[in-house]
Parts: sequence; C-alpha cells; structure tokens
Amino acid sequence: MAALNLTPSDTSTFMLMGIPGLEAAHIWISIPFSMFYMISLLGNFMVLFVVGKEQTLHQPMYLLICMLALTDIGTSTSIVPKALCIFWLNLKGITVCACLTQMFLLHTVTAMHSAILVTMAFDRYIAICNPLRYATVLTNVRIAKLGLVGLIRAILFVLPLPLLLTRLPFCANRIILHNPFCDHMAVLKLSCGDTTFDGIYGLVVSFIIIGSDLMLIALSYGLIIRAVLRISSKTAHQKPLNTCTAHICVILISYTPFLFTALTYRFGQGIAPHVHIILADLNFLVPPMLNPIIYGVKTKELRDKVGKYTSRR
Repeated sequence: MAALNLTPSDTSTFMLMGIPGLEAAHIWISIPFSMFYMISLLGNFMVLFVVGKEQTLHQPMYLLICMLALTDIGTSTSIVPKALCIFWLNLKGITVCACLTQMFLLHTVTAMHSAILVTMAFDRYIAICNPLRYATVLTNVRIAKLGLVGLIRAILFVLPLPLLLTRLPFCANRIILHNPFCDHMAVLKLSCGDTTFDGIYGLVVSFIIIGSDLMLIALSYGLIIRAVLRISSKTAHQKPLNTCTAHICVILISYTPFLFTALTYRFGQGIAPHVHIILADLNFLVPPMLNPIIYGVKTKELRDKVGKYTSRR
C-alpha cells in the first residue's frame, strides 16, 4: 500500500502511470493483457517441454525454436506482471534500481530475440542451399555457441544504457507517462542533465542491432531465393520455400510492429498518446503469444509431438 502514497518527487522511485487517458478502463485493458500473457506462457512452455522430452527433436532447428521461446517468455514476463500491478492494484511506484533492471532485461531479451532470428535465417540458408553439409555445419553445439554469442552481444550493447543513466540527475517530476514499463527513452526523458550522448548511443545500438540483423536476414533470403530459382522444376520450388514459412511469419510479426510503432512516434503527431502506448505494448505481447502457435502449426514434427502430449491429457 505504500506505493499508493508515493509522490512524483520521491527521490528513490519513478511513477508508471499505465495508459494515461484510459485510467477508468485499466481493469478492462488488463483482461487482454493477462489473456495474451497466459497464452504466451502456455504455448512457449509447451514448446520447451515437448522438445525437451522428445529425443527426435533434439536438432538444431528445434534448439533455435526453444531459444526463441525463452526470449518470448522473458519479453512478456519483463513487463506484464508490473503492468498488471498498475491496472489491478494501482501500484504505480517502481524504484530506480528496479526500473533500470527492467529496462536492461527488456532490451537485452529483445536484442537476443533478434539474434536468434538471424541464426534461424542462417539455418534455413544452409538447409536449402547446402543440404549435404547441414549436419556438419549446424550441430547442436554450434547452435548453442551462436546463441551464447548473441547473448553476449546483447549484454555488451545494452548494459551501458542503464549504467549511463545512473550518472544522470533526474528531475523532481519522475512520472513515466508513455508506457506501463521502463524503457530507455522513457527514463531518459526524466533526466535534467545532458542526455545527448545517451540518446545517440541508444540510437546507434538500435541501428546496429536491428539494422544489421535485418540486413543479414535479407541477405540469407536473397541467397535462398536465388538457389530456389535455379531449380528447373516449378513443383520443386514449393518444398524449400515451405520450410521458411514459419520463420518468415515470425520475422514479420517481430519487426513490422516495431518499425510501425517507431514511425508513428516520429511522424504520427496527430495520433492520440494512448494509441501510441497500446501499440507499443502490443509489440511485446502479441509476438510472444503467436510465435509458438506459428511453429506449432507450420512445423509438422513439432505439431505431431504436441498433439501426442495434449491428447494424452
């Protein structure tokens, strides 16, 4: 209950306002939030359980799907519990340390998610363009090492963000209006100091991670398309492209909302603030919910194994 009595001037806390303008509807907004979160946890933990139990699924592609499931769980879990505390209990206060920790976890998991999508694109490239070398090039150990490299990259790039913020003075008005969670730009706007370097660094990190990953994915699929077009039989085109369908769907639902939200923030000045906030929230809620469904539907082996366990129950 102490959080209810916090004022914006408390030096040890920030105030997360949820969705300004829709305070009366917070309870109703919490319903899809909690439903999306529960579906995301159920789907992703089911994927982890089935792949872990089935020896036949201990292959590079399914190891990557498990990594993706872990990042999806981390993404939604880093923001939804606190958001529900705001919507249900009006617990808006969050300590500076907790806020920076949430920001670090959210951006680290997001960067790791992007790295896994790149590795998946490389996996599809080898499977289609060099199928005879697939078993030797992409082993489980190598996939685990690539995942570790992606995690280290994410930590090295994201860790300076909260560390740089700790040296800045914050204004008396510590109210975060733009999200029911802490992200870099929202916290940066609360500083009364010189934030030029922090803003530039955050922009550079986003460009390096998202920009370079998108270019690598585009390069992989460019090579895949070139290899497929060299096949003379039109009926033979379908099989290699079908193996990429699930990955392409995940890429679209992962990057498209992010880019759309970034453009609306920059150019959509006429859009109501609560619309911006809801769109940003959906970026972290919808993909974690849909990813296990997409792979469950599009990947026959995984679909059959999930069906075996669910029908058994």
